[in-house]
Amino acid sequence: MKKRVLVILFFALFGNSISVMAQVEPEDIAMASDEYQDSFYESLKQKGIENYDKAIVSLEKCIKLKPNDAVAYFELGKNYLALKQYPSAQNAFEKATQLDPKNKWYWLGIYDVSFETKNYPLAIETIQKIIVFDEEYKDDLISIYMITNQYDKALIAINEMNDKFGKSSDREIYKNQILSQGKYQNAEIDNLIDLIKKNPKEESNYVNLIFLYSKAEETDKALDVAKQLAKELPNSEWGQVSLFKGYLETNQADKAIKSMNVILSSSKIDIKIKHRTLNEFLIYVNKNPQYAPDLEKAIAYFDNEKDVDVAKEIGKFYHSKNQYENAIKYYEKDLKTNSDTDRETNMLLMDAYAQAKQFEQLTKRAMYMIEVYPSQPQFYYYAGLGSNELQQFKNAKTVLEMGLDYVVDDKKLEANFNIQLAETYNGLGDAKKKEMYLQKANELLKQKK
Repeated sequence: MKKRVLVILFFALFGNSISVMAQVEPEDIAMASDEYQDSFYESLKQKGIENYDKAIVSLEKCIKLKPNDAVAYFELGKNYLALKQYPSAQNAFEKATQLDPKNKWYWLGIYDVSFETKNYPLAIETIQKIIVFDEEYKDDLISIYMITNQYDKALIAINEMNDKFGKSSDREIYKNQILSQGKYQNAEIDNLIDLIKKNPKEESNYVNLIFLYSKAEETDKALDVAKQLAKELPNSEWGQVSLFKGYLETNQADKAIKSMNVILSSSKIDIKIKHRTLNEFLIYVNKNPQYAPDLEKAIAYFDNEKDVDVAKEIGKFYHSKNQYENAIKYYEKDLKTNSDTDRETNMLLMDAYAQAKQFEQLTKRAMYMIEVYPSQPQFYYYAGLGSNELQQFKNAKTVLEMGLDYVVDDKKLEANFNIQLAETYNGLGDAKKKEMYLQKANELLKQKK
């Protein structure tokens, strides 16, 4: 809520009062004027040090001397408001508006009272009177419409203000809130179509209309608007966002890739939209692997992106699809581009190595990570698993027995260590220890259940 500071040019108003009195000023009026001045100045002094009760006493003297002085009533209202004596404040402000109905600050006094007391019908009524003097106060009216869930009226007022003064961040937030409720979207679609007809070169109206059609799953209409945008503004980067999706859906891969590269290289388009674009292309490439080289090139746009490790996320995507070779490629790319010792990425990579039966790479990576994180048991486990598969049983025995000491409150991992140790001793020809570790593993798995 954009609350205005109640400022009044007292000296100008007060000076005008003196000049009027000077036209008919006998001695008794001069004395009264001096007394009025003293009382008024005293009220300002007391208000300044937050002695509102004393300020009110002084202002009541002023009103007794000049019963029709709007300034004194306005000041009286401000002091009552500071004391949260809302009925008295409202009465004083209303008296000021009766004496001088063309002063917007007096109406704003009533508005302040109505807002603080949550008397929203009065607030709406008062702001509508203030708008006559200053139309920008319609933003306050919009805020109250939002508070009172009068979204139809708010949307109309938002569009009027946007049309006259241009968009504002607050209005856009309110508008998005309204449009999140489907029943208002048709009205906004009609409004955007009308705005595009009036000004076919305003890009934002096309973008908003595309968004609404996409949200309503009216893809054909969204694509039509995107094509219209591309026609009116051939260099529009935003137009490519919807064109890209349309090209993918109609299997026009070359055009989709061209649009995607425009989107990813744009400084105007939000990073979240870029991520979504890349994700949609990733899903497409999963079904059409011949375009994998284009995916590689697209990832390069995110090399300096700090918030999201794009290569890692693509690796996770392929991992979830059991495409371990592809997952490995992107995990390795992420480690090369970012931190080579990132624990999560290394853990994912080692799991992918194991699933893809790349045991030499698994063992080498796990032994490297043991040096970096000597108390991380998972790395010992993967080193032992890889060594067993490579029939390097002595190395497996060493790392598994060391790593087992670091396992705490993880029955599943402890069981897996014992299973690998059983494999190790089987390879070393020690059947007794093999059975011992298998028995331990079974007991741990039963405990886990």
